[in-house]
Amino acid sequence: MPKSSFFIRAQQTAPNSGAFAQGSIPLGSYVDALGQAVLRVHNVEYEWTKEDGTPPTMTGNSASPASFQITTQSQSQLVTLFDKSTMAKGMLWARNSDTTTNPPAQTYNDSHAPQHFSNGYLVAVETLYLGSQIGTDWTSDIVCNVVLECTVEKMSREAAMALSLSQQ
Repeated sequence: MPKSSFFIRAQQTAPNSGAFAQGSIPLGSYVDALGQAVLRVHNVEYEWTKEDGTPPTMTGNSASPASFQITTQSQSQLVTLFDKSTMAKGMLWARNSDTTTNPPAQTYNDSHAPQHFSNGYLVAVETLYLGSQIGTDWTSDIVCNVVLECTVEKMSREAAMALSLSQQ
């Protein structure tokens, strides 16, 4: 019998000052390494919106990035995929070639998202961290919304503790 998947949703507001922002995604109700429960993340999807859900806008004739990351450790800035705590990452570069404020007419997405893990990404820590950062040409703060498709699995206590320690 296949395991039922469920969704974990999170969001993080990125200030248009260009500063890095981070929030936590609590997993304590799913993950218990001593109790042999770990989380398997199968997919990660993301979107950028204004706080009211409408498309973000940029100043006229401008370009700016928007980046997010999900990590197993708290961060003070964006990290690369090479960082062992990185679970998922997404980046886009947007351009508004109009002379007035509008949503970007051109975007380039890199290949990091959406994330589809063929066998899932095992998580044995009780908190994930969603970080975001945008450029200063966005006309307001924008929100990175993510949804993770997950299942809970049983793992030996020793293996779950080893995985948890490696992700801290």
